[in-house]
Amino acid sequence: MLALVLAYVVVAVAVPFALGRRRRVMACVAAVLPAGTAGWAAAQVGRGALTARLDWAPDLGLVFDFRLDALSIVMLLLIGGVGAVVLCYAGWYFEHPERLMIGTLVAFAGAMTGLVLADDLLVLYVFWELTTLSSFVLIGATRPERAEDRRAAAQALLTTTAFGLVMLAGFVLLGQSAGTYRISAMVADPPGGGMATAGVVLVLLGAFAKSAQVPLHAWLPAAMVAPTPVSAYLHAAAMVKAGVYLVARLAPAFGDVGVWRPLVVGVGLLSLLTGGVLALRQHDLKRLLAYGTVSQLGLLMVLLGDGTRTAALAGTALLLAHGLFKAPLFLTVGTVEHETGTRRADRLSGAWRRLPVLAVAATAATASMIGLPPFLGFAAKEAAIEAFAHGGLDIAVLVGVVAGSALTVAYGVRFLFGAFGGQADVTPGGHWGLVGPVVVLAVAGFALGVVPGVMQKLAGPYADTLPGDGEYKLALWHGLGPALWLSVVALVTGVVVFALFGRTFPVRRARWRILDAQRGYDRTVEGILAGAHGVTRGVQIGSLPVYLGVIGAMALVVPGSALVAALVRGTGPAFPVGRLRAWDDPAQVVLAVVVIGCALAALRARRRLTAALLLAGTGYGVGGLFVVQGGPDLALTLFVVETLSLIMLVLVLRRLPARYPPRRRKGPARAVAGAISVCLGGFVALFLMVAALSRNTRPVGTGYTRLADEEGAKNVVNAILVEMRALDTLGEITVLGVAAMGVVGLVTSGRRLPSATGGGRGPEEAGSRWLAAPGRPPLGGSSVVLEAAARFLGPTILVFSLYLLVAGHGHPGGGFVGGLVAGMAFVLRYLPGGRRELATALPVRPSVLIGGGLGLAVATGAAGWTAGGFPHGEFLQGEVWHASPPVLGEVEVPTSLFFDIGVYLVVLGLVLTILTTLGASLEDEPEEETA
Repeated sequence: MLALVLAYVVVAVAVPFALGRRRRVMACVAAVLPAGTAGWAAAQVGRGALTARLDWAPDLGLVFDFRLDALSIVMLLLIGGVGAVVLCYAGWYFEHPERLMIGTLVAFAGAMTGLVLADDLLVLYVFWELTTLSSFVLIGATRPERAEDRRAAAQALLTTTAFGLVMLAGFVLLGQSAGTYRISAMVADPPGGGMATAGVVLVLLGAFAKSAQVPLHAWLPAAMVAPTPVSAYLHAAAMVKAGVYLVARLAPAFGDVGVWRPLVVGVGLLSLLTGGVLALRQHDLKRLLAYGTVSQLGLLMVLLGDGTRTAALAGTALLLAHGLFKAPLFLTVGTVEHETGTRRADRLSGAWRRLPVLAVAATAATASMIGLPPFLGFAAKEAAIEAFAHGGLDIAVLVGVVAGSALTVAYGVRFLFGAFGGQADVTPGGHWGLVGPVVVLAVAGFALGVVPGVMQKLAGPYADTLPGDGEYKLALWHGLGPALWLSVVALVTGVVVFALFGRTFPVRRARWRILDAQRGYDRTVEGILAGAHGVTRGVQIGSLPVYLGVIGAMALVVPGSALVAALVRGTGPAFPVGRLRAWDDPAQVVLAVVVIGCALAALRARRRLTAALLLAGTGYGVGGLFVVQGGPDLALTLFVVETLSLIMLVLVLRRLPARYPPRRRKGPARAVAGAISVCLGGFVALFLMVAALSRNTRPVGTGYTRLADEEGAKNVVNAILVEMRALDTLGEITVLGVAAMGVVGLVTSGRRLPSATGGGRGPEEAGSRWLAAPGRPPLGGSSVVLEAAARFLGPTILVFSLYLLVAGHGHPGGGFVGGLVAGMAFVLRYLPGGRRELATALPVRPSVLIGGGLGLAVATGAAGWTAGGFPHGEFLQGEVWHASPPVLGEVEVPTSLFFDIGVYLVVLGLVLTILTTLGASLEDEPEEETA
């Protein structure tokens, strides 16, 4: 199952890239995978549950659990079948190759596939948010220049993501109360108590937002600015079903929880009726269908959240039926708009003459929606009425369902009347690539209605997991019972409502502002923004000392006070004062004096450069403490980082005044700042001592030492980075790559980066300079000493960096520190010659180094995965070559060296990126400064 999800990733990238110029072929080839998914799901019917598991970090409980059962099969048939048809339709709908659109549609199908297969709440949440991200891209990427599209995309993202985070909190509460995040285990043994009840409420809020339930439904009509294939697939058939699916998945476990049924059924009925009323007020056909979708999703919430067998049977049948009638209706609107240039019902007339086949197919889809036999929608609606036709409190729900069905009839007839009504003398037309998908989906809804036993076989296994009448089955004829007569009542009432309220195009603006959810959303966003601006004006006052003081004070108030209170009451960790020693080595005292002295001197310094040098002294002193404590790797890394940071800081200081401005803070302000500083330092020191001296379990370091010995690595630190925790390191160097892009974006924002290769060297200059290219030195003035050092020491430093890279397996070194040292060589070239000299010295662009390093690191991990495991694959463990050549002595090349080379390249690329962008900015002197 994981391979199926990964296949969507490959197809989403490969197909648009390979076939992007042939949009119809691209779309049809992309549709093969969703179609295959639907076929695979159909082949699993009646075979029981199918499970799969991938251990990511099992000790932390991070695993990928997948499970295919009856409910997942119904959803996969919907996702794959409708997705394949919509992708083919998109090939004829778009006039230009839409690589991003097709690729994102395929990626969305993969995310939905992962969502319905996930048997873990956290894994489900990951795919849940991927569908949200896909929706955001598909809504706003087609016409990003339009403010309406951007606003709709942002609204959908904010609404679903905000309540998705609420749902995540609910997942955590449920998982902690149940002792497991596995959905099947939770359903088999539901948790109880107040924590579980709170978790259920939070989860339902997320489901309501995703499935556009009132009052969180405004994002769905706004999303109708998206292209028709997106509306048909995401906002009618698949994405909006995610919330309904989650309710159906958890109903067997929590249907008996006190808040479940009133909340789900109440919100569902409200959405059913509100969506139906609002659909009758629309003249834009897509918005009419959007509000109709809100209404139908409300009915699905009622049925699948009721927690009884018959309701679940009706809900599962309607789940599939809704996709088979609502998706073709959206595609119908797209085809009508494509052929006539509009989708406003008040501007359309006689489209049925121009598109007769489309009109017939749309009529069939509408018949299924309003519940006419022999379509699948009729069998589902009759089962829904039967589920609540047994007296008691269910009578109120039954009345709501019948009223909602009548409204469905009314806006269904209104849709047909608006889209195809009127007279016009036109020539029949319509491309089969646009009409054919509508026909296919409408025929599928008809076929499943004619043979209801197929749907019974699909939906029955899930419905049987819920309590209730086990005799009822989906069928076209159950006799002249209450369900049939109530269906007739709904049909007749719906026609009357249409005749009274639905025939007018366009409609007058509604006066019921209570139903205007868009207005409520806009006011909420405006209020949040106004509050944010107010807080920003009060807090962001432009004073860095104030910001640092607030952060330090909060650290003292929250964790600091808790630590002191725990130590005073004796409820915290045991603190063995007797184990405290003043020092282990006399050198520590000397280095401590150096660190403290430099810090105090930096506090009193009045020149910026002096303060920078003193702060560097504190860093070098701490590095010396690492050396004394036996951490040469940490010391070497710290020394190089401190040196690079000092050089960068000195370069930036050229643009600042030499001296600090006069002190403006009065005595009380300085006293408060001093108190916060002293207390914060004391808190950090106390915390470190407590953490170091209160250990009551075995340290993890010995375990890493044992693993390093097994791998033949003498440098335990580097072995952790590139072998034992290589996946963590991969994430860290990815962050470095992102940081490099951020540096470029920040430094060059709003200005054009000067060329790093301009300015050739004249023949008279060639013999007068040590370096290769002329340019303004960043420190001002020419230095023969720096030029000679760059010429002679640069290659030596580069060779030393390669030594550190290769030696990292058995001696101090590694890719990280090697990359930093290599960066020092280029810094040495930059200081006397400027950015042009640096550009001459660079073999490739820094971005190539970063991309190549990340690619090599990922390829190394992928090779280890394919060789026997993840993340500890065989490729990352062992040796490639081990020999003792002359002069060099014993040489060992471990497989982890390839990963370390990737780290080396990324770190070097980051340093060079900072140099090139920062150097270009610093050397671009203002005219008045140059004068």
